[in-house]
Amino acid sequence: MAVCILYRRTRARRPRYYRVEIAYNLFEEISVLREWGIAGGKGRSMISIYGNLREASVMADKYRHRAQKRGYSRADQLAATG
Repeated sequence: MAVCILYRRTRARRPRYYRVEIAYNLFEEISVLREWGIAGGKGRSMISIYGNLREASVMADKYRHRAQKRGYSRADQLAATG
């Protein structure tokens, strides 16, 4: 349904990613999937299930905002800053 991918570089210049996706699971429940880690690495993930699309959207926005406060930005913003 909706995907947001954010990136940042660590002090060691290693690219990191944070991905938030809203989607239906196999049981037609609305879920928010979060994935994060070092690009090219295994990474980690977490799935949360919500009762409706509005709740899922609010939580996805909170996760995205928290990642941006930690230095992550969208790929197009990252390319513009060099």
